Amino acid sequence: MPTSLPRELTRPVMVGSVQIGGGAPVVVQSMTCTPTSDTEATLNQIRALADLGCDVLRVTLPNRAAIDSFKAICDASPVPIIADIHFDYRLAIAAVDAGAAKLRINPGNIGSWEKVDAVIDAAGAAGAAIRIGVNAGSLEDDLTQPEKLVASSLRFVEHFEARGFKDIVLSAKAHSVPTTIETYRALSRELPHIPLHIGVTEAGTVQQGTIKSAVGLGVLLAEG
Repeated sequence: MPTSLPRELTRPVMVGSVQIGGGAPVVVQSMTCTPTSDTEATLNQIRALADLGCDVLRVTLPNRAAIDSFKAICDASPVPIIADIHFDYRLAIAAVDAGAAKLRINPGNIGSWEKVDAVIDAAGAAGAAIRIGVNAGSLEDDLTQPEKLVASSLRFVEHFEARGFKDIVLSAKAHSVPTTIETYRALSRELPHIPLHIGVTEAGTVQQGTIKSAVGLGVLLAEG
């Protein structure tokens, strides 16, 4: 008879109509690789990925010139859209206003806590979730060990929760599979209520990336 894998019971977080955590099925996410300014090409890729089983899709918002097309993408997408934001907190706020169901930010790249707080407040007012995305590539060379990734994640989560923001998903990726596995095991122990977005960053070529992701994600999913 089929058996169920073990599952950690985390806090549920809604991304549009899709629930992450809280006993929901594992959510599948991919990311578009088209220019966001090309609305139709991006939507075509989103529809194709949704047909293949993606529950949510991440789309980059690289600059203010792409905001109108990003809004059109959010309006027409068959699945909730996550805005991938780097550095500019104003783009994160614009993405929420344009209809993003979730933001992906690395608070350490956003700048001051005041800028991070402005993003938190905008997401909270709009009912959008936030993935706190920490990865080894964005840390100093001496801060790439699992304990440093975990410490950075803990600091960010504590700040978000202190402001009353609970719709958090967390990722802390490394290009090393053993480092990724050890980091997520620690996050699950330290923050058992936070849903985890698992992945291997900078995984490499198609073949190498497929193998590294299958091994790393397979271990973590099997452990719940």
